[in-house]
Amino acid sequence: MTAPEGRGIGGTENTFRILHVSTGNVCRSPITERLTRHALSHRLGDALIGGLIVESAGTWGHEGAPMEANAATVLTDFGADPSGFVGRELLDEHVIRADLVLTATRDHRAQVISMGHSAGLRTFTLKEFTRLVRAIDPATLPHPLDDGVVERARALVRAAAALRGWLLAPSAEADEVYDPYGAPITFFRSIGDEINQALDPVVTALTGVPTRG
Repeated sequence: MTAPEGRGIGGTENTFRILHVSTGNVCRSPITERLTRHALSHRLGDALIGGLIVESAGTWGHEGAPMEANAATVLTDFGADPSGFVGRELLDEHVIRADLVLTATRDHRAQVISMGHSAGLRTFTLKEFTRLVRAIDPATLPHPLDDGVVERARALVRAAAALRGWLLAPSAEADEVYDPYGAPITFFRSIGDEINQALDPVVTALTGVPTRG
């Protein structure tokens, strides 16, 4: 099956959708979604995000549920906004519309790919994608100001997909973000730090703007 017109790494619409996936969509993927939005706004400013849409869902998502209170606390610690979040169950339409799917674990990645919709070339674990984008020369990507962040993001996904078979994880655990559901706030904070560190090079690669001090 080919990707629906306008979606995926060959998309023609002037938007680029990033979909974060975990299990319940109440801990890891809400943290990742909101930290990504926060980082993009911090790097580009709200007026310049320009077509980058960040969403999340869960393979066993608690439809309509709020995020876990500890997850909201972690986001507040980072200065990100946890308000208004509503959990979603992962549906075909979410995968179809996504240009990049970043999952918490390898199992989530496999579940997304098994849904079809030519998702394999645009679905990675978060840490896998981080490892791949670190190996991509930013000079080979479209310039974010001249060509726009959407074109840069599409090119980044294509380059990462091409590298996947050549740059393997040192271990299976290296690509995992473990579930803090039911854990104390200290573990949530360690997972938040882990996610934030993995996101930093991804957002830099997407935007061409390094972390501001």
